[in-house]
Amino acid sequence: MFAVGLTGGIGSGKSTVAEVFSKHGVPIVDTDVIAHRITGPQGQAMPLISAEFGQQFVAPDGSLDRAAMRARVFSNEAARQRLEAITHPLIRAEAEREQHAAYGPYVIVAVPLLVESGGWRERVNRILVVDCATETQILRVQRRNAFTRNQVLAIMARQASRAERLQAADDVILNEDENHATLDARIHALHQRYLLLAKPRAF
Repeated sequence: MFAVGLTGGIGSGKSTVAEVFSKHGVPIVDTDVIAHRITGPQGQAMPLISAEFGQQFVAPDGSLDRAAMRARVFSNEAARQRLEAITHPLIRAEAEREQHAAYGPYVIVAVPLLVESGGWRERVNRILVVDCATETQILRVQRRNAFTRNQVLAIMARQASRAERLQAADDVILNEDENHATLDARIHALHQRYLLLAKPRAF
């Protein structure tokens, strides 16, 4: 099935864009949702995380203690790599399963770190980047997560730069603080384009 890789920096509005596409009947494979599932209570990753990092990173309900793990990996690059070595293969496998099972005109695979992580480019036909100004990202994440400016900047420093994402993009949706009608119109136009690209061609 024709696949579009949806990505963007933190606070760019990827989830909002994916939600609008879903209203057009497009199935969404969201790796963030998968990541939360595999690190939730009885999630596939939890026995491995517990064995690797210790029970202190497991919440009482059996899920990942996200605050504790966030503090650990932000201050320790080796710990971040160890965590990703556990979670990334599981996320990829589950995303591939969902992508193959998807039913619709085409499928959108939402991957926050699509540009940063190798291997995703080969799984999609086009890359759609949700873009906004850096300052817009910072303000949105501060409002949403109650993070300090420095915390947001630390997250952004681990992601591809805005220029790197735009360079990798086949398509771009600008998502500044505009009315929803403007964003919806941009997504509708792209949806029509993807319908044409996904249509089987006779040779």
